[in-house]
Amino acid sequence: MKNNKAILAAGCFWGVQEYFNKINGIISTRVGYSGGFKEDPTYEEVCSGNTGHAESILLVFDENLINYNNLLDCFWECHDPTQLNRQGPDIGSQYRSAIFYLDEKQKEIATKSKKKIFEKLNQSIATEISQAKTFFDAEAYHQDYIYKSRIIKY
Repeated sequence: MKNNKAILAAGCFWGVQEYFNKINGIISTRVGYSGGFKEDPTYEEVCSGNTGHAESILLVFDENLINYNNLLDCFWECHDPTQLNRQGPDIGSQYRSAIFYLDEKQKEIATKSKKKIFEKLNQSIATEISQAKTFFDAEAYHQDYIYKSRIIKY
């Protein structure tokens, strides 16, 4: 088993995490903040739009079951990459579409994948492709939020 990592942003991280948790080959997911300049930001700080961070997901995946290119195919399916700084009703740079590459190979694959989705949709693609910076874990209550909200009854 060869594990690799990816950092992606596709709007509110709760739904993105739920989506990727169901994909064969995903070993683990963590929601958090990436792409900004504020060290160890809080959810409230990221929501202000003043940290430069996007709500993101850190994926650990088994390359024997899903490769990075296939992972990006899933990424394009789970959100609307034509929307700039928003996904549906969630508006702000913290909800932007982004691929934070971890090495030059991921950068090359991401660039080709973005070109392919542009040709498929025949629309401008707002997705940012940039080198990953530090990934900061979101607060514990955000981790697997949708799953936890289904099983906890008040």
